[in-house]
Amino acid sequence: MSTLALAVRDSSTMLRRNLLHARRYPSLTLNLLLTPIVLLLLFVYVFGDVMSAGIGGGGADRSDYIAYIVPGILMMTIGGTVVGAAVSVSMDMSEGIIARFRTMAIHRGSVIIGHVLGSVLQSMASVVLVGAVAVAIGFRSADATPLEWLAAFGLVALVALALTWIAVAMGLAGPNAEAASNNAMPLIVLPLISSAFVPVDAMPGWFRPVAEYQPFTPAIETLRGLLLGSEIGNDGWIAVAWCLVLAALGYRWATALFNRDPR
Repeated sequence: MSTLALAVRDSSTMLRRNLLHARRYPSLTLNLLLTPIVLLLLFVYVFGDVMSAGIGGGGADRSDYIAYIVPGILMMTIGGTVVGAAVSVSMDMSEGIIARFRTMAIHRGSVIIGHVLGSVLQSMASVVLVGAVAVAIGFRSADATPLEWLAAFGLVALVALALTWIAVAMGLAGPNAEAASNNAMPLIVLPLISSAFVPVDAMPGWFRPVAEYQPFTPAIETLRGLLLGSEIGNDGWIAVAWCLVLAALGYRWATALFNRDPR
């Protein structure tokens, strides 16, 4: 069997293993998924009338704010879901199963590839679920063409892949599951200080660079442009560049940590 065939076979096995774990122990995924749903409902029904004053020159209403906030919530869903990958990887490292895998005749990288693919699939499923909740409360994207929907789906998948590699590396770097969860917290916090809830122009001047020059803001603005028809500008290329850089960095970091001497 060729090296590529072995890698594909073993990665598929590890993917199936991680999906079975997620099915048998859904509490972690559900806890991470509840956060964006609660935030969506909270900001729409409790703060919607007030927060809408920050968009459209102050003439927007709650329905306009639903359209504005959903792309940001979808990106936040990805950031929250991939934290589960960090915890899962850390648990594997600390419980000794990785040491057993190292003694078996399997492709070495298949273990973390299985975690990455499983997390990306869970992220996409979570985005679909949160999107269904958004549609149920009034979100509509009537102007988006099939090509724009396909581009939006590809962007979401690319963001999920990039953040998952970073989360897996953070899980490998943490000595235990609690530390891994804390290490991955920036993936949940960064969307909160992006353009997810209010435009960057509506923020205080000293805070705007923090919101503007981070990976979530261009990704959110690109998704918002694809689904709602707003101006994308350079945000699309910037978002893709951020994803490629983060994916490469996470991959190198994760493989370096995984290939070191077992702790």
